[in-house]
Parts: sequence; C-alpha cells; structure tokens
Amino acid sequence: MSHATIETIVNLCKRRGIVFPSSEIYGGLRSAWDWGPLGIELKRNVKNAWWHRMVHQRDDVVGLESSILMSPKVWEASGHVATFTDPLVECTNCHHRFRADHIDLSRNCPDCGQGPSWTEPRQFNLMFKTHMGPVEDSSHAVYLRPETAQGMFVDFQTVQSTSRKKIPFGIAQQGKSFRNEITPGNFVFRTREFEQMEMEFFVKPGTDDKWLDYWLKERVDWFTDLGMTPDNIRLREHESDELSHYAKRTYDIEYQFPGMGWSELEGIANRTDFDLKAHAEHSKQDLSYFDSETEERYVPYVIEPALGVERATLAFLIDAYREEEAPTASGKVEKRTVLRLHHKLAPSKVAVLPLSKNADLTPLAEKLAAEIRSKFVTDYDVAGSIGRRYRRQDEVGTPFCVTVDFDSLEDNQVTVRDRDSMEQERISIGELLAYLEKRLNL
Repeated sequence: MSHATIETIVNLCKRRGIVFPSSEIYGGLRSAWDWGPLGIELKRNVKNAWWHRMVHQRDDVVGLESSILMSPKVWEASGHVATFTDPLVECTNCHHRFRADHIDLSRNCPDCGQGPSWTEPRQFNLMFKTHMGPVEDSSHAVYLRPETAQGMFVDFQTVQSTSRKKIPFGIAQQGKSFRNEITPGNFVFRTREFEQMEMEFFVKPGTDDKWLDYWLKERVDWFTDLGMTPDNIRLREHESDELSHYAKRTYDIEYQFPGMGWSELEGIANRTDFDLKAHAEHSKQDLSYFDSETEERYVPYVIEPALGVERATLAFLIDAYREEEAPTASGKVEKRTVLRLHHKLAPSKVAVLPLSKNADLTPLAEKLAAEIRSKFVTDYDVAGSIGRRYRRQDEVGTPFCVTVDFDSLEDNQVTVRDRDSMEQERISIGELLAYLEKRLNL
C-alpha cells in the first residue's frame, strides 16, 4: 500500500526533477509548475497510454487537435460566457479571496484567522480573456479555452464526414486548457494551466444510458489495468443539484488522495444533445446526423469521459509510492523508496550501471546502453556505489537495472535486477534485448 502524503510526493518530485515550481528563480508563480526530464516522460507515458487505449485500439474513435483560440461565439453558444463561474468572496481583513462553496462563511478566515467578515458572494468567470491583434477592445476579445470539448462539437460534422464514421463513434483530443481558478492548490491537483484528455462519444438518443454504463466500466478498467489499486478508486454519481446545465447524468471516478480524501479523478457525463443543438442554433448550421441504414435523422447524444493529465499523473505517482525495508549487499537492512509504476508509465525503462568507472568497463557499458536505448528509454549512471545507484533508480520507478561488471568482459553476460522483487539474473548480452522486451511487455 502507498505510504505517500502530498508533501512526500512534492518533495520527491522536487528532489528528482519530476515537477517543480515554474519561474522559481524569480520566486515562482502560484499554481504554475514545470515538468522536468523524468516528469515529462511520465506525463507523456500517461497520455500515450490513454491515446493508445482510446484511439489506436478502437475502430470507433478518431483523433482531433483543435485550436486553443476559437471564435468567442463558441463560448457564447456553449454557455461558458454566461455560466462558467464560481462564487467569489473576499475577507475584509486580509483581502484574500476564496471560493464561497469551499469554505465555511460562519468561521474565521482560513488565511488570517480573523472574522468572520466576508464580502457578499459574486460570480467570477473562470475563463482567461485576452485580445487578438493589435487593438485591445471588446471587438477583438478572445478566450483561452477552458476545455477541449467544444472543439470536438464544432468540428463534429467535418470529422464525421471525412472519417466516414457511423454513429456510434467518438472524437478524442488531448491538449491544454486554462481556468482562472480562484483557489488552485494541492500541488498539481488543481492548476490554472493544465492538459486534458477528453473524448466525445456520439450515440443515438435512447442508447445513451447503455453507453454511459459502458464507458464507466471502460474508464475504471483503464486505471486498474495500469496498476492503480482498485480499493483507491470508486464511482460517485452526481446529485441533481450538482449536475452541469448540459448534463442528464454525470459520474466522477474518484481517487482517495492523501490529505484530501475522495476527490474527482475523471468525470464521465451524459451531455445529451445540448452542445450540438446549441452550436446549430447559434451558427445556423445543420449538425444533425442522417442514418442511411434506418433513414432517420437526429441530433446525437454525447457521452464524455474527461480526464486531466496532471491529476491522473499525480494519482499514479501516489498509488505507486512505497517505503520498504530492503537488504543491502552486506546483509544489513535499510529503507528504500520505490515507485512501483506500471512498466508502460515508468519514465525510464532500463538503467545501465557499470560496476565502476574502470576504463575497461566503460566502453562496453556505453555500447550496451546505446543498443538498449534504440528500443527503450534508458538511463546511464556511473556515480556512487552500486547500491546507491539501485536506490536512485527505485525511487523514480525504473523497472530494470543492467549491471556491467568485470566478469562481463570474460563471460559476455550482465546482471539484470528487477525493481519490484530486487531479484537478480545473469543474462547473455546477446539475449538481453529480447529478455527486456519480454519482461517489459510494452
């Protein structure tokens, strides 16, 4: 079981260059984070695993990359300009601002401890507003998109006709979104700039409940198939007063985050035909679908699984984190930190470790690392004792370490160490790539 707290994960990420504050040499920027060499590999692996499962392994889902900047009319039609708001209150003592639905207004201010003394709640629109072109007036205003979904709705007709897909089918997209959150926090759980992985699955009205059930199971299975602990995941259906204005039914896949409890990991919504009808009305374009087999014309309903990349990556990190007792070469027992990440998610798949910096070992180790690197993301580490290097690789989740020692010069074999079991096996260099391919099973 994971022994991680949010603070533990934050410290690990900073120490190993996985995630760290943006603009840190200038004091940072609240809720802005940079992903380092290991972090970007982990994040890419999460995205690739989602895309592979949602698009490449299916014949009923296609991909799209729509523009971040879209016509302001898109956001008027979708309801974001009028309704994409949170209630904002301000402490009249310290002037810090909070979401009114996230604090108890009958108690003291969480920041200064004074009060209670709050301004009246007012609705705060979460979209970032900017201007396109040299003139900064209302006629040139545009928004940074707060979700990727609308691009898939406004491109529905073009994608459907060019891909020749029949309903039911989906459009998937990954990309940046921006929300001017009043109170971002909990590391990368809630940030103002984030990546989304969303899919809009278009279905015939009347089949939407069946498809909602299908995608609920499919999305839970994706997490557990990538090693997430089933007991740390649950489904929660939204109450009627929680539902978005477009939703018939919505479920959250929740994860039991340390310090936060059960919190949303992914949302899966039945958006009905709201979006296509809204864009058809505002654009005066026909966004209905004609079924040539049944000779019916209708506006499709939509089932939407929507997941934040950063939030998913954080959950995988927390779930994989372990603090264990491990024997050393001398027979002593010491603690080790290990990320038991699924092999598909691990930032580096293999580390090549020459036993020493001896001039005879280095050429063989470097050559071997280059060969493995042609197939897998590979680290090459020569600094410190072999035990210390093993611990470094455990800490970032590297599944296999390959040690080149002095016997390797004679018998043409290397030692392969498994991250999880710590068992070691002597493997012929000529068979090493095939061995790693089998064990990694990517």
